[in-house]
Amino acid sequence: MKQYFKKKFALSDQGAKEMILGIVSAAAQNLALMFPVTLLYIFTGDYIEGVNLQSHTGFYIGGIALCLVLIVLTSIWQYNTAYKATYKESAARRISLAEKLRKLPLSFFAKRDLADLTSTIMSDAEVMEHAGSYMIPQYYGSIVSTLIICVGLVFFRWEMALAAVWPIPIALIIVLTSKSVQNHFTRKLKKAQIELNEGVQEFIETSRDLKSNNAENEYLKGLDEKIDSLEKRSIGSELGTAMFVVSAQMLLKFGIGSVALVGGTMLVGGSLTLMQFFCFLLVASRLYEPMSSTLINLAAINALQINVDRISEINNTKEQEGSDIFAQKGYDIVFDHAGFSYEDEKTVLSDVSFTAKQGEVTALVGPSGGGKTTVSRLAARFWDADSGKVTVGGVDVKTVDPETLLGSFSIVFQDVTLFNNTVMENIRVGKKDATDEEVLKAAKLANCDEFVRDLPAGYDTMIGENGSELSGGERQRISIARAFLKDAPIILLDEATASLDVENETKVQSALSRLIKDKTVMVIAHRMRTVAGANKIVVLSEGSVAEQGSPAGLMKSGGVFADMVRLQTEGQNWSIG
Repeated sequence: MKQYFKKKFALSDQGAKEMILGIVSAAAQNLALMFPVTLLYIFTGDYIEGVNLQSHTGFYIGGIALCLVLIVLTSIWQYNTAYKATYKESAARRISLAEKLRKLPLSFFAKRDLADLTSTIMSDAEVMEHAGSYMIPQYYGSIVSTLIICVGLVFFRWEMALAAVWPIPIALIIVLTSKSVQNHFTRKLKKAQIELNEGVQEFIETSRDLKSNNAENEYLKGLDEKIDSLEKRSIGSELGTAMFVVSAQMLLKFGIGSVALVGGTMLVGGSLTLMQFFCFLLVASRLYEPMSSTLINLAAINALQINVDRISEINNTKEQEGSDIFAQKGYDIVFDHAGFSYEDEKTVLSDVSFTAKQGEVTALVGPSGGGKTTVSRLAARFWDADSGKVTVGGVDVKTVDPETLLGSFSIVFQDVTLFNNTVMENIRVGKKDATDEEVLKAAKLANCDEFVRDLPAGYDTMIGENGSELSGGERQRISIARAFLKDAPIILLDEATASLDVENETKVQSALSRLIKDKTVMVIAHRMRTVAGANKIVVLSEGSVAEQGSPAGLMKSGGVFADMVRLQTEGQNWSIG
């Protein structure tokens, strides 16, 4: 049973155990709510038979007190197992999803956009939390308690039990058969929600460009269409569910009629006493009303499948595995006939072979889309090569745990990510236990110090969301400072100086020359002056190594590199008018 709930609702082992306890407590609460009915039955019987009620006052008061105690105790138990446990499981689910995402290869993120993943972690997890606390235990608990009551009724009078119970399984079957219809509507609804979220997020991020091009009104028309689409999908989803639930609830109403009809016939025939008839009318009224809510819960559980599938897709994605021991000899990076393609089978790299030696700067150049960034990502095992192999210090990177491997890398991406925190703490991301003195040293090496000193609070200045208070060049230099602070033996620079002016680019390159002693440096750049001082140039074109060698040697050969230098030189001589 634990494995069933674990798989069906994407639960942890502990979450599945707590779910079973929640179901038991919900069933106990439902049964406790039947005790007042029993007490009422006894009281009515005594009244009809003319028993002296005053002599039984203590019994009735004790019975009422017992009912209250049982209801309170089972309610507290049900709250602790269904609500508190669910919130703990919800927190664990979100943390486990985040941990899972942290361990997944970048190839997974290539096919899932940010809005979709955010929706899974926040929206889908929230839906599961609500279902786990308000629907799932109550539904299964109602089924268990109803079965227990029905068995008791069968032993009491099977004819009346049949008259009372027959609508329940039929109503459940009606709602169960709606699952495929509900899933159809839920998929479309979820798609509309994601499209709207993406549209709103995109509008916020691109509002400056939209305004500058007078395109706001046109974009908002499209956003209005997405809002209308979501509204229609929401109405359709509610209507599709309501058709089955309302039909099943209406069927339950026939149960009271059948109990009255069968019971009246048996009462007239003398085969049923008035008290037995009254008993079944009481029980029937107590069965059907909660069962109406149970049918709504069942419909909601049916609709959960889409949310569960989205969470399970992440949980079931294969992680990159490897040893947490990195027994390398040196830090040479060797690509040995490496090939790579995305899941759509589009080949990105084919038969790439070169060596980036320790203590040297290896520059990757070539046309856009030639595979430069992919090469650097394979070295750091953000992706795994499909063919050939990539080694660091003689060790195949596929055999090393990605986090262990990345401990040897300092990476500066072209797209800088900063946090809404101080300059000091943003640089400290490179080494979480770094002292203030170490942070300041790294900042100076990255040429950050001069502009940071001009900020209102210096290194304690809050820089806004993703560094919105800074210029592009300043943000880039903070990112470079992180790499200096980490001081790893391998440095990957992906267009790291792209946002710097000529003066600052020269200063950063000067600092890099001091940093790279005995280290392996791999630089991706489009500007040829950036790689002029590199020890080795690897020219990538259409996913293959077109040529490689020293800058001087490649200039003499007059190949692709020499042609790129010539074109950029001509571009620098261009002027307006």
